[in-house]
Amino acid sequence: MEETAKAVGALGRAAGLEQAARQRSGWYARYLWAFAAGQLVLVPMAVLGRGPVSVVVMGVANVLLVTGLSLYAARQRVVRRGFGAKHGLLVGSWAVAFALVVVLGVTVFGRSVPFAVGAALACALPLAVGAWTEMRGTV
Repeated sequence: MEETAKAVGALGRAAGLEQAARQRSGWYARYLWAFAAGQLVLVPMAVLGRGPVSVVVMGVANVLLVTGLSLYAARQRVVRRGFGAKHGLLVGSWAVAFALVVVLGVTVFGRSVPFAVGAALACALPLAVGAWTEMRGTV
């Protein structure tokens, strides 16, 4: 009887630890939402901007965004199982979309504002979908 009580107690503590980890892993959804919001500013800057000043401003803004998000991520203590694969897939899909958008924006569409708006949404979409799925998994 005593062993059963110990086992039940251990399972209860394990369940509590799992629940705490799930609740604290919501940081990644916030990270992705911030990254997606940054795309709504950075992509139009990349597509519409011309000249060295716009390149420097876009570069500095991008470095500030990535540095801030990296510092935020480094301070988090909980990482869910499968984080590396999910993060790699999301950042990889964003990188492909961003590269395609910049190449098309520079070579084909020029300074098209409608293209810049659509491109910003296309680059933010994988990150927003990732944030939404992450929020669903942490409830």
